[in-house]
Amino acid sequence: MADDYLVRIGKLIRDARQHRGWTQSQLAEALGTSQSAVNRIERGNQNISLEMIARIGEALDSEIVSLGYAGPMHLRVVGGRRLSGAIDVKTSKNACVALLCASLLNQGRTVLRRVARIEEVYRLLEVLGSIGVRTRWINDGVDLEIVPSAELDLAAIDADAARRTRSIIMFLGPLLHRMDHFKLPYAGGCDLGTRTVEPHMIALRRFGLDIAATEGQYHAMVDRSVRPDRPIVLTERGDTVTENALLAAARHDGITVIRNASSNYMVQDLCFFLEALGVKVDGIGTTTLTVHGVPTIDVDVDYSPSEDPVEAMSLVAAAVVTESELTVRRVPIEFLEIELAVLEEMGLDHDRTPEYFADNGRTRLVDLTVRPSKLEAPIDKIHPMPFPGLNIDNVPFFAAIAAVAQGKTLIHDWVYDNRAIYLTDLNRLGGRLQLLDPHRVLVEGPTRWRAAEMMCPPALRPAVVVLLAMMAAEGTSVLRNVYVINRGYEDLAERLNSIGAQIEIFRDI
Repeated sequence: MADDYLVRIGKLIRDARQHRGWTQSQLAEALGTSQSAVNRIERGNQNISLEMIARIGEALDSEIVSLGYAGPMHLRVVGGRRLSGAIDVKTSKNACVALLCASLLNQGRTVLRRVARIEEVYRLLEVLGSIGVRTRWINDGVDLEIVPSAELDLAAIDADAARRTRSIIMFLGPLLHRMDHFKLPYAGGCDLGTRTVEPHMIALRRFGLDIAATEGQYHAMVDRSVRPDRPIVLTERGDTVTENALLAAARHDGITVIRNASSNYMVQDLCFFLEALGVKVDGIGTTTLTVHGVPTIDVDVDYSPSEDPVEAMSLVAAAVVTESELTVRRVPIEFLEIELAVLEEMGLDHDRTPEYFADNGRTRLVDLTVRPSKLEAPIDKIHPMPFPGLNIDNVPFFAAIAAVAQGKTLIHDWVYDNRAIYLTDLNRLGGRLQLLDPHRVLVEGPTRWRAAEMMCPPALRPAVVVLLAMMAAEGTSVLRNVYVINRGYEDLAERLNSIGAQIEIFRDI
């Protein structure tokens, strides 16, 4: 293998290892080799077989190279360009994956309109197909049709696809109605630190589900004699926890009260979908949901999930960081009001149209125009709260926004164990971010962005934040292995190019 390729591969391996948070010794242990051998590989001083490269990629959960199919995707970004025009917000990633899981409740045909064509959805479709669910894209690939089979074959589940998504955890709620015992692979997805599944277990035990987690799998047993005889109080007001409880309650023959429930956008979309299935849900948009379960659901349903507020925030941040005037259309305003209030206090110049309804007839939308603004750091820290507070997934975008504002901004991401650490990748692009602890970052602005070549952070929102900073930086930047961005955004580079960005997709090995 040519020396220059050895050096390039070594650099990719080093970056992937560092983003995983591993030392050379930890990688060596996973590979059954020595720390000195890993050091030689990373410096490009060791001949390395394709088999070893594949083993390293598997250990680091990173596509260093891909064997038998196209290699990892990278982005080359020519920055310093202003955006202009208008762009539509796509449908919600998190709503779409919840509705795919919810389709397991229905014996009839489910059609979901304008489903986001993202890697997270593709992984779930692979899982569904492997267990016997028939899915196909219709209407020129815009909509998705789902027809569950009478019997599901969990023994044939595509474990690799399942481990690449956290959403697999939401199969528990629907499946407990369909079989007395089953196995699911551990949930995967973004590398955001330890996120316990215990809140899910606490809620689902009330429906007779008992889980033993061993050997990389959840072993589920269902006791049909157990029924929720009093309100279920969630120990965590989490989105997926609430969704799992809703999915379990939907086919429970009786009334289930769920307290301390999330009222976030994807939960509301799931509730609207359940109502289309014939399941009455009282209290939508509040923290107490009352579900009138239906033991058998066999209906043909057609549903349109609403737009994604986090993608909307991404596009707003893109305009702010690149000092552009941009109209973001179809913004679900109910789920961005706190973010916009904070931005107004920072000095953002923007306006919005009167509200109108999304295709689901329930979610309120506006068109939002953002103009170049002189921003000041907020007086208070930026921190997430359950809806209607500032959205947890929107916190990273404030790192890039704060970096172009005058003054110092404290960002406190208390939810995830290590996502704040990934925000310091902005320092490689000229940012001045000081990591105070694994949850807090101090951002000092304004920033003179500079181009750089770097590995994509292994967490979705910080990865997009890095891309936005590259768009603002004069010169040419390279962001390597952007699979994590494709998990949550459909054709993001092409869509940003349509409003003035210059981003090239390429593969090099």
